[in-house]
Amino acid sequence: MKRWLLGTALALLLVVASIAAFVSPPAILSLLDAVAGGGIGVERAANAVAFGTHGQTLDVWRPVASAKRPRPVIIFWYGGGWVKGDRAAYAFAARAFAKAGFIVVVPDYRKVPAIRFPAMLQDGAQAVRWTRDHVATFGGDPRQVALSGHSAGAYTVAMLALDQRWLRAEGVDPRIVRAAVPLCGPYNFYPWTSDRAREAFKGVVDPVMTQPIHFARSDAPPMLLITGTADTTVRPRNAIHLDAALRALGAPVSLKNYPGQTHEAIVMAVSVPFRRRSTVLADSVGFINRVLDRNPSAQ
Repeated sequence: MKRWLLGTALALLLVVASIAAFVSPPAILSLLDAVAGGGIGVERAANAVAFGTHGQTLDVWRPVASAKRPRPVIIFWYGGGWVKGDRAAYAFAARAFAKAGFIVVVPDYRKVPAIRFPAMLQDGAQAVRWTRDHVATFGGDPRQVALSGHSAGAYTVAMLALDQRWLRAEGVDPRIVRAAVPLCGPYNFYPWTSDRAREAFKGVVDPVMTQPIHFARSDAPPMLLITGTADTTVRPRNAIHLDAALRALGAPVSLKNYPGQTHEAIVMAVSVPFRRRSTVLADSVGFINRVLDRNPSAQ
């Protein structure tokens, strides 16, 4: 019996190792999230929808239950150091926000080295434009749009929320952004110390113009900056510095610095298997609901 159990355990480990060799960690997390019930009550309403001018695609997730009125919208950009990642792997995040009552748009964007700054922001702005023009088809309210994302995706969130050039270039009123919740993003990271950042911003004439903190303004949309004290990938000082800059201008900003949480743990906490480790999801959803003056039970 012991030999059988040992053999079974080894076989399972080999299966998991084989899957891990070909599937990204976020994709594995999405699989675990689905097994744990993350997909109950929500659906992917659209898959690989084309948008923009460079062959980008996006997914749309939503609650299965009907609503009395159009639902608020969250656009979520995943991380990956500007070099990797894909929308399908972050189904766990889309499902979590959809279950909280939002229509969730998860766009892909072009990656380094095929592109460099500012292409990721142009792709992000085009995703916002698509959302404005089409999200009503899926039951979303284009007047209630919030932005969220993790790591490199959080950079896009901060820049689109603060630097109005990118949305205006796509013919979008920057005021469409009602709230922003970036997770563990780089906002004040020049001089660049990582190879990924140096590659992503290679050739930039004025590095200051790549830094979200440079665009801090008093009329910025309400922002909740989320980070973790144990984040060694994107140091908490990024969120701390941006929070201080926005506060000094009188902008509506909040900071959550979760004790002992790493860069990866922050976004993992959105998923069902790791949700008990911190209140990232509840804090994010609560913040957006307060900004939108929304009562989920009235939906």
